[in-house]
Amino acid sequence: MDTPKTPDCEDKRLASLQALNILDTPFEERFERITRFASQLFDVPIALVSLIDQDRQWFKSAQGLDVRETSRAISFCGHTILSRNILTTQDALSDTRFYDNPLVTGDPHIRFYAGCPLHTESGMALGTLCLIDRRPRELNDNDLEALRDLALVIEREINQPELNIIDAVTNLSNRHSFLALAEKGLALCSRSATPVSLVFIELDRGEEGDAEEESAEQKRMLLKFGEYLNSRLDQSALVARLAKNQFAVLLIDASVAEATLAVMQFNTAVEELGQQEKWSHALRFDFGIAEFNSDRHTTVEKLLADADLAMYDSKKRKRYAAMKV
Repeated sequence: MDTPKTPDCEDKRLASLQALNILDTPFEERFERITRFASQLFDVPIALVSLIDQDRQWFKSAQGLDVRETSRAISFCGHTILSRNILTTQDALSDTRFYDNPLVTGDPHIRFYAGCPLHTESGMALGTLCLIDRRPRELNDNDLEALRDLALVIEREINQPELNIIDAVTNLSNRHSFLALAEKGLALCSRSATPVSLVFIELDRGEEGDAEEESAEQKRMLLKFGEYLNSRLDQSALVARLAKNQFAVLLIDASVAEATLAVMQFNTAVEELGQQEKWSHALRFDFGIAEFNSDRHTTVEKLLADADLAMYDSKKRKRYAAMKV
């Protein structure tokens, strides 16, 4: 096993990392949304934002991994920060640098690894955005470009935490950040012929939902609803609050039929949540789904518009059915 070398500028690098005051802080949605998206987009069980401290590798975000840190001496990311290039190994068991690494021979049984280095604005290496699989894999040039793009988003989050990209009430992406990330995801899925569906959701929270200011109960409802969109809607890769009562969810590797089934199951979970919470107004929603077509949907906005139209048609049919009863 090769132990990662120490960069020539190690003292300055560590000083830059410490100055960010990011080590040993809780998970944050602004990073979690990227690793969730990366895990779905690249179909890998593990996606991490890893920061390389003096003697440890510490995870600011971790999908598919329960630990928060490992030794730097056995880290793959310790090797990655030595260059500005993406480091990949298709099969760690066949790689002389890693074949006997305890992270390969034991948990989490790494076979495939791809890490893109993260830097400060002054160019100091901090860590990586990395993808890990337990089976051999290979990334093509389009995949590598998409990984770089996501790493740039992480870099902006680290270096410019004041950027307004998260909805303050739900902790979901806002419309602006959703459009930027969805564009990258759709481009990659188009090239790999992976089906993608977009779900447009509009909440109906009763008359109180029309009030200018949201009550404490409404904010709790919105926060819970956002949490459920992230955790209970199958194949949800990217979730956003677009407007006061409007949400969007990008589902990777999902046809309209599969997305519809996922939303119906999600609705059951939301109904059960309402029964547990005993809110004064039921948390109901309407939805529409549009499947991505690269010829028709040349922008994310066009895909959103089709999903919005599908939701409107669904609401119209429900009103018509209610009038006939």
